[in-house]
Amino acid sequence: MCRNIHTLHNFEPAATSDEVHAAALQYVRKIAGTTKPSKANQEVFDQAVAEIAHVTQHLLNDLVAVRPPKNREEEAAKARARAVASGRYAA
Repeated sequence: MCRNIHTLHNFEPAATSDEVHAAALQYVRKIAGTTKPSKANQEVFDQAVAEIAHVTQHLLNDLVAVRPPKNREEEAAKARARAVASGRYAA
């Protein structure tokens, strides 16, 4: 599950709120051990996602980068090339 959490800091353009929410959701899913909570746990699950997304956005806003921002498209192309080279995906 947590393989879907990607680095969000120091990219141009900056991480969107949807990306921050998706990372928070994956984190809560991993910690809770479920991808879909029961009805009894849905409210606390959603609250945890919202709080973690909020704190994550503050973290991203406050971090100081010492290197120039990375280009999203270039980094995605590198990741695809690594996946193809490893044999996980066809070219």
